[in-house]
Amino acid sequence: MRIAVVGGGPGGLYFSALAKQLGPGHEITVWERNAADDTFGFGVVFSDETLGGIEHADPVVHARMEEEFARWDDIDVHYRGEVVTCGGHGFAAMGRKRLLEILQQRCRDLGVDVRFKTEAPDVAGLKDEYDLVVASDGLNSAVRKQYAGTFRPTLDVGRSRYMWLGTDKVFEAFTFDIRETPHGVMQMHGYPFDAHGSTFIVEMHDEVWHRAGFAAHDAAVSGLAPGVSDERSVDAVRSVFADVLGDHEVLANNSRWISFTTVSNERWRHDNVVLLGDSAHTAHFSIGSGTKLAMEDALSLAACLHESADVPAALAAYEEERKAVVLSTQRAAQASREWFENIGQYTHQHPAQFAFNLLTRSRRITYDNLRLRDPGFIAGVDAWFAGEEKRAGRGTGQVRPPMFQPFRLGELELANRVVVSPMDMYVAVDGVPGDFHLVHLGGKALGGAGLVMTEMVCVSPRGRITPACAGLWNDEQREAWQRVCDFVHESSGARIGVQIGHSGPKGSTKVMWEGIDQPLDDGNWPVVAASEVAYREGVNQTPRALGRADMDTIVAEFVAAAERADRAGFDVVELHCAHGYLLSSFLSPVTNRRTDRYGGGVENRLRFPLEVFGAMRAALPAHKPMTVRISATDWVEGGISLADTLAVARAFERAGAAAIDVSTGQVTYDERPAFGRSYQTPFADTIRNTLGIPTIAVGAISSADDVNTIVLSGRADLCALGRVHLYDPNWTLHAAIEQDYDGPGAVWPDSWRAGRRKPQTGRIDRPKPRLELIRTASTADGHLRWKPTRS
Repeated sequence: MRIAVVGGGPGGLYFSALAKQLGPGHEITVWERNAADDTFGFGVVFSDETLGGIEHADPVVHARMEEEFARWDDIDVHYRGEVVTCGGHGFAAMGRKRLLEILQQRCRDLGVDVRFKTEAPDVAGLKDEYDLVVASDGLNSAVRKQYAGTFRPTLDVGRSRYMWLGTDKVFEAFTFDIRETPHGVMQMHGYPFDAHGSTFIVEMHDEVWHRAGFAAHDAAVSGLAPGVSDERSVDAVRSVFADVLGDHEVLANNSRWISFTTVSNERWRHDNVVLLGDSAHTAHFSIGSGTKLAMEDALSLAACLHESADVPAALAAYEEERKAVVLSTQRAAQASREWFENIGQYTHQHPAQFAFNLLTRSRRITYDNLRLRDPGFIAGVDAWFAGEEKRAGRGTGQVRPPMFQPFRLGELELANRVVVSPMDMYVAVDGVPGDFHLVHLGGKALGGAGLVMTEMVCVSPRGRITPACAGLWNDEQREAWQRVCDFVHESSGARIGVQIGHSGPKGSTKVMWEGIDQPLDDGNWPVVAASEVAYREGVNQTPRALGRADMDTIVAEFVAAAERADRAGFDVVELHCAHGYLLSSFLSPVTNRRTDRYGGGVENRLRFPLEVFGAMRAALPAHKPMTVRISATDWVEGGISLADTLAVARAFERAGAAAIDVSTGQVTYDERPAFGRSYQTPFADTIRNTLGIPTIAVGAISSADDVNTIVLSGRADLCALGRVHLYDPNWTLHAAIEQDYDGPGAVWPDSWRAGRRKPQTGRIDRPKPRLELIRTASTADGHLRWKPTRS
C-alpha cells in the first residue's frame, strides 16, 4: 500500500511507524513543512491508559519515552493564599521536542520517508496517486478545508484567551494558580516535563484580557511571522505570577494569545482521505493533551488498516471506533473549558470547596473517584462542608456524605439533599389521585428522600396535558391528595411538595405510552398559550392566544389550586414555568410572539408568570416555601438567553421563591439538547453562583456519587432524581448503606430496620491468605511529587 501522510507531528509520525511495522511492504511518505527540530510548545502529558496502549503497540517507542518521563501524582491548587493538595492522579509528561525526536528516529529506523521543510502536494493529486491519504495537518487543516463539504466541520471558539509558555522552574506537581487581579480572574496551569523545566499556560476570560490591556499587545504582533512571541504580554505575565516564578526564567516559543477552538467533524473520511488528530477534533487543554488524542487516533487507524479487508472498511471502522471515544472526551473538555471561562463566579468559595469544584469540573472526576485517589483530601473537604453547614444553621456539624447533610428550604427543614423529581404518572381519574399515587409517592417517602414531589398537578380540566393527569380544581381531588400527604407525614421523615401547572399549548394529548405529545384521537379540548404557536406545526393544535380576561381566570385557578394544596397538607408548592407549558410559553421568545405588554423583552415576558406566582404566594402561609421550575435554555437558536434566564431567576427570587428548580428545553419540537450525565446542572450552577439563589439540579443525575459531587462543589443545593426512584423506590436508603452511613440524613422506618444490611448475593469467599511480599514501601502519605536530581 502507498500511504501519504500530511503533517509530521506526533500523530502523523506515530501512525507511520505503526503502519510500517504492521505492513513492512507499505510505502509511507510524510510531508512536514517545518524543520525536524522545530516545535511549538514545551511539554505533553499522557494518561496511564494511553501509555499502556503505546507500550503494547510499540514497546520500542514506549521504552524510549519511559526514559524521559517526569512522573507525579499530586495536584496543587493555589487560591486565596492557600495551597490545597490532592494526590493519586498519576501523571506522566515529557518534552514535546524530545517526543518528536523519538518518533522521528523510529520512523527512520523503520524506513518511513519523512520529508521536512516540504509542503505536501495538493491533496487532490495525492488521493489519486496514493492508496491512502492521512490528514494530520493540525487545527488549521488545509485538507479539512478543501473537503469541508464532506467533513462538515464545526469550529466552536471559546470565550477565554490563553498563552503557552515555559519556565526553567520545575514544578513538583500539576499546579493551578488562581489570581484575583484588578482586571478580573487570571489562572495559570503548570506542570513539569523533565528535570529542567515546566510548561505553564496563562488563561483568562476575554473581558479580563481586554481590561488588562493585552489586546493592544496582541495587535502589535498579529502581522508578524510564525515563531515570533508577544514579548510585552510575556513580560506582563511574568509580573502577575512573579511570586510563583521567583527568579526563574519565562520561556517563549511562538507564544501569543489564542482563543481555544473546539473542532468537530460530522465525517472523518472522504474517499481514501482520512482525518487524524487536531484536524479531526480538538479538546480543551485543561483536561489533557491533544498529542495524547492524536496518538490514540494513530494507534486505532493503524490497527483498523491492518485488520480490515480494504481501505474503505478500515476507514469506516476507524471512524466508528474513535468517534465515540472522542465525543466523550470533548464533552468532558467542554465542561472543563466552560468552567474556566466562568471561573469568576466561584471566587466566593472557600479554598477547600473551590479546589474540589475545580477537580470535578469536567464531570469525569467525581466525589467517589477522589475518595479512592486521596481519602485524606475528601475527608478534609467533608469536614469543612459539615462545619460550614453548621455555621449556616443547618445540621450539627457531624461529618457525613454531603448528600445526607440537612437543608433548609425557606423555613422548611429537609433531612437530606435528595428530591424525588416530579414525574407524570397519567393514572388519575377525572383529576383525582388514587391508590397508585398513595403507593407511588408514599413508597418514595419511605425510601428516604428528603423531599417527594408530585407530578404536575393541573389547575383545571382544560389545563391538563392528558385526560389522565391529576388536578387540584375541586375538593374531591384535595381530599385524595390529603390522604397522600397524611401518610407521608405520619409514616416517614420526608416532606412532600406539589407542582402546580397548566398545560397550555401542550394540552389535549395522549398518555405517554400511547404517543407522547400526540393529540387525542377524539374528545380534544381547545388549548391556549402566550401566542398562536403550535408545539409541533401540523401535529399539535394551534393554541389561542390568551386575552386579559383569560389571564384573570387562569390566575384565579392557580390561586384556588394553591389554597387547596395548603389545606391538603403539602409542605412545598412549586409553580411549573418550564417545558413549553402555559407559563413557559410566556417566558420563551420562541413561543411568545406578543406585541403587547406581555411580549418582547424579558421583563414583559415575565409579567404574567410573575402575576401568577405573586397571587399564589399571597394566598399561601408565609412559612410555606414556594419554588419555581424553569427551562434555562430552549436548546434552539433564538431561544431564551443566559442573561434572560438569570433575569427570570432573580425576578422569582425577589417575588418570594425559596429556590429555582432548573430544568431545560421541551419548549419546542425543534430542540437539539446536549444530552449527557448531569447535563442540566451547569445551568443550576450558574444561577446559584452568579446570583446567590438556592437551586435544585435536575436531569440525568443518576448516582449518589453525582449528588455528592454536585452538592459538595456548590453547583446546587438539592438534586432532583426521577427515573432512579422508579427503578429503586428505596434509592436514598440504599445509597446510605453503600456509603456506610447510618444517621438522621437517612432514617429507615422502624419496621424496615431489620432489612438495613445489604443481602448476600452469592457464596461467601473464605478469608484469603497473604500470597505476596511488598518489596518497596509506598510514600508515607500516598503523595508522589516530581523532585528530580538535576544533572
